[in-house]
Amino acid sequence: MTVPFADLQLQYQTIKSEIDGAIAAVIRHNAFIRGPYVDAFEREFAAAVDVKHCVSCANGTDALYLAIATLKVQPGDEVITTAHSWISTSAMITHAGATVVFCDTDGATFTIDPAAIEAAITPRTVGIIPVHLYGQAADMDAIMAIARRHGLWVVEDCAQAHLARYKGQQVGTFGEAATYSFYPGKNLGAMGDAGAVVTNDDALAEHMTMLARHGGLVKHQHHIEGINSRLDGLQAAILSAKLPHLPQWTKARQDAAKVYDVGLNHIEDVMIPSVASNRTHVYHLYTIGHPRRDALAAHLNSNGVQTAINYPTVLPFLPAYSRFGHRSEQFPNASSDQKRILSLPMFAEITADQQRTVMDLIRTF
Repeated sequence: MTVPFADLQLQYQTIKSEIDGAIAAVIRHNAFIRGPYVDAFEREFAAAVDVKHCVSCANGTDALYLAIATLKVQPGDEVITTAHSWISTSAMITHAGATVVFCDTDGATFTIDPAAIEAAITPRTVGIIPVHLYGQAADMDAIMAIARRHGLWVVEDCAQAHLARYKGQQVGTFGEAATYSFYPGKNLGAMGDAGAVVTNDDALAEHMTMLARHGGLVKHQHHIEGINSRLDGLQAAILSAKLPHLPQWTKARQDAAKVYDVGLNHIEDVMIPSVASNRTHVYHLYTIGHPRRDALAAHLNSNGVQTAINYPTVLPFLPAYSRFGHRSEQFPNASSDQKRILSLPMFAEITADQQRTVMDLIRTF
């Protein structure tokens, strides 16, 4: 049996009439740039994630830039983030004008270690960007306590964690703002690029909206020098069609994760995902650890099971950050994880037979 890493076509087929109807409506109304479908999605997504404002934009990377730039970082400012994430998290700190400072992960959940944050703070530190990696919330109580103690802002990177919770509270509602990606493969994915920033701060929402729209809320009235980062009407309508299904898709991912947990937990050398107490995991990715990761991946791939490595090189060791001269001993957990992590097929529609195939092949290996 061939098992894809994700099956976007299958998801589309399950709600084809809703998606096709949404696309047809946008075309019928010529509502391609902003307009009622974008406005509707912003309202719906804000309600879904328990915040006042959703500022849509072109992609999750732009969402990070909008949030950081709106918080007015200055040259010389330092922003702390995790060593283990996609490069958008760190690159947008640099593009917004600050210096990125990396911290190690906690050794269990792949999320940022609060103790490492505390140790990295200097007089130049202005903010923290925790990443709810793979779909599990970071330790937000500890992170927010550090931020309050040192007078720092917090922007949550929720690109992989739609509807995840920490002690019952939705991720994205702890800091000054939070960013989301709707890249097609995400738990809530568009059929192209799309993103959003959410916040409960009225002034931040207004400024981020202006920044994303050439610096103004009304055409030809430019109060600041902005950028052009718009969610188009087609993607907004598609996301609105998908959004009501997100809770059941999330539960299906969590149920699939339980199947993997039971089937893989007792296989020698396989480390299943660790979920910390009082946190929910929405399993954008189901990532295991194995000391012979590359050989295991080759075994699975050669037998029709697609896998991925998220991410093969943690951020401090990418060529883009060679200027810092980072050493592996500065990030022992992230350095170790990059050699052993492997993401298995995970999507809401995955079948028991597909999962059985994956687990049987791992046992065989």
